[in-house]
Amino acid sequence: MATVKASDAERTLANLSAQVSVVLLYGPDSGLVSERGRHLADKTASDAQDPFQMVRLDGDVIAGDPGRLADEVGTITMFGDRRVIRIRIGSKNLAPAVEAALAAEAGDTLVIVEAGDLAKSAPLRSLCEKARNALAVPCYQDDARELGQVIDGSFREAGISVSRETRQWLVDSLGGDRLSTRAEIEKILLYAYGQDRLEIEDIQAVSSNVADLKTDMLVDAAFCGRMSEADSTFRRLRAEGAVAHVLLGALNRHAVALLPHAESVAHGNQPGRAVENWRGLFFKRKAAAKVQLEIWGPKRLLSAIERLQGAVLETRRNAELTDVLTSRAILDIARAARSKRR
Repeated sequence: MATVKASDAERTLANLSAQVSVVLLYGPDSGLVSERGRHLADKTASDAQDPFQMVRLDGDVIAGDPGRLADEVGTITMFGDRRVIRIRIGSKNLAPAVEAALAAEAGDTLVIVEAGDLAKSAPLRSLCEKARNALAVPCYQDDARELGQVIDGSFREAGISVSRETRQWLVDSLGGDRLSTRAEIEKILLYAYGQDRLEIEDIQAVSSNVADLKTDMLVDAAFCGRMSEADSTFRRLRAEGAVAHVLLGALNRHAVALLPHAESVAHGNQPGRAVENWRGLFFKRKAAAKVQLEIWGPKRLLSAIERLQGAVLETRRNAELTDVLTSRAILDIARAARSKRR
């Protein structure tokens, strides 16, 4: 079989060839692996609740007894319905068992193997990419287009419309894992029961990202050189129960995330273009990010990262001075940014 590109995964699975007897779903997005496995199984078996049609096997058990999978593949149901075998791989090499199943006298059975992120050289992935009757399908984190399709489909099915700003906020905020995305959308839909339209304020009222938005305000104030705002935001967050070293960690992660884009600008890219290429950046932060890329070069960012990491260590050694040390580090970052803006 030809190698499946991530962008073609949904179309390929929707039009699965009858000659395919093994589908390997692999990739870093475990939620997407699981969702695709479930959808493919439900589509293939006429009754997903029938234990004779839907069989779940442990990957490590099968790896220890390679012939068992081949025997299962050759089993035919009493009424001739197509069977599905779902396997979640464990720590043992499943390739020999799958290879035996591919070579077996097969009944009408589809084997769905769900795996984590596999290197191209991994035996199981290599086997399924080369076999005539197997398919290896990558499952990577949703890009903006795919995430938009998930959002649109979910809200359309619920009969709820969303504003363009709300949709963009969701695209920028979600997408780390398909199951997490689904859970967040389901929570929003539950909150919105009885409504026919949602605005961004409704989403923010229930989304788990609200605390992150407040932390982002602190981060952007500091890295844009707004000292007074950074200090007041820090004090407000602490009063609301935010943990000081967690806030330091947020500043440090932002500096690390900013670094490759600053390097891009240092090599001649425009700050605005670099911001547009920043995958996952919340759209309301883009203006602040552009300002930051005009202020912070790679060397200054590395110094900021060193300063923030040092502050984290200091707070661990002197817990009673945590607020003072954190405030000082935040103001140091803001002061450095302000001095560059002048």
